[in-house]
Amino acid sequence: MSWSVLIPAYNEEARLVPTLERIVEYFRQRGEEFELLVIDDGSSDRTVAVASAFGDPVRVVELEVNRGKGAALRAGVLASTGDRLLLTDADLSTPIEELASLEPYLDSHDLVIGSRALAGSQITHRQPAYRELMGKIFNFIIRVLGVRGFRDTQCGFQVLSGDFARDLFSRLTVDRFAYDVEMIWLARRLGASVAEVGVIWAHTPESRVHPIRDSLRMLWDVSRFRFRHLGGSGRRDKPRVGE
Repeated sequence: MSWSVLIPAYNEEARLVPTLERIVEYFRQRGEEFELLVIDDGSSDRTVAVASAFGDPVRVVELEVNRGKGAALRAGVLASTGDRLLLTDADLSTPIEELASLEPYLDSHDLVIGSRALAGSQITHRQPAYRELMGKIFNFIIRVLGVRGFRDTQCGFQVLSGDFARDLFSRLTVDRFAYDVEMIWLARRLGASVAEVGVIWAHTPESRVHPIRDSLRMLWDVSRFRFRHLGGSGRRDKPRVGE
């Protein structure tokens, strides 16, 4: 399988089908083998039924209760079979076509993250000013906490080499939105090469991220995962990539 495309989904029945159709059309035009994993994060609507009814090449991975985006993607990555993985959101705030911008970097990097903050990025529909300000503050704080060298960790559009992704995600501990930060931090700790690439992005008004509650939870998660990896259990992760 050339590609595994992973979509975490929580109560996404209304917008899931157009997203799946667009992704399937894109990959069929490329002429590559691919699988499309919808990871249901304990939805209370018909997300599972809608995804299951779509048929091939969609596979549904179900979490019995809502645990968060990080937990959903962890389950999806570990169930994937692709040589390369794309992690993207159900609203396609970054168009699927932007894969072509990130893909070439996989020849020399293990993880490539889309970014809204680089010179090559293009924001077609901006967030409200208060969300942009909170995002900038969050990114500043995580740089202070040790995840340096990146302008935007929360775009939600990432590609990884498959074997590396499955090893990396088996080690992740953050269940909710700060999984991106832990993913980048731990990838670098394991000796992996990480690239940040500008992409097209548009804000979706129906965003699931609560600007205050989720931002505070993300900061809490960021402050805790370093303790878990560096000494909370008395164990240190040993680098496997680029040793």
